[in-house]
Amino acid sequence: MSITIKTEADVQGMRIAGRLASEVLDMLTAHVRPGVSTDELDRLAHEHIVRVQGAVPAPLNYAPPGYTPYPKSICTSINHQVCHGIPNERALKSGDIVNIDVTVIKDGWHGDTSRMFIVGEGSIAARRLCQLTYEAMWRGIAKVRPGIRLGDIGHTIQTFTERQGYSVVREFCGHGIGRKFHEEPQVLHYGHPGTLEPLVPGMVFTIEPMVNAGRREIKELGDGWTIVTKDRSLSAQWEHTVLVTEDGYEVLTVSAGTPAPPQLAPG
Repeated sequence: MSITIKTEADVQGMRIAGRLASEVLDMLTAHVRPGVSTDELDRLAHEHIVRVQGAVPAPLNYAPPGYTPYPKSICTSINHQVCHGIPNERALKSGDIVNIDVTVIKDGWHGDTSRMFIVGEGSIAARRLCQLTYEAMWRGIAKVRPGIRLGDIGHTIQTFTERQGYSVVREFCGHGIGRKFHEEPQVLHYGHPGTLEPLVPGMVFTIEPMVNAGRREIKELGDGWTIVTKDRSLSAQWEHTVLVTEDGYEVLTVSAGTPAPPQLAPG
């Protein structure tokens, strides 16, 4: 499968889908509190996507080869869950951290983004993990411009993360996106500078590092979807969909409630 280059008309469709995905997270923010179940967050998201946005929740019944259909409209990954956590009746409690991953389809285009939420009062360690994972994502985004290579993005994320004493998950990565949920290229969050595909204007892909407080090893739970850290250490993830422009990048998954980019110090 080759990398698809988006036209300006394509990009406009993806801006709309990206904004809608981000607005789902805006809407959910006030509901992420102790006592709410992730099933309830999924219900709220589904209703908003379908009834308010007139869009389609991409995860619902998504079934790549070898997987059973995903049964919910969003992914909710709590504490040591790395990604693809399935919403259920478990109530969130103060101190939990949860990644909410939203992908909507609007007029055939996909918008994909995720944020970390700290439920109630989080520990210093949890807050630091979430903040530094956010910075790692943005350090990767800030590298994006024509002519650099995907390995430059991965290397930047990996070196920053490991200097903080954390580890980067290897088995899951960012991806091209457009008319399909997952397209080429794969966007690794580790690697070597000057390697892999060069970036050209019109490429659209996600940057979504998964960072563990402990070791990088992971395992899959019996539901066939949920990924957790083997050592049960906390894990965090943030995600944006990014367009390569003529002179840099544009983040497509933005809305009124999108957290501001961090101030990036050298290193």
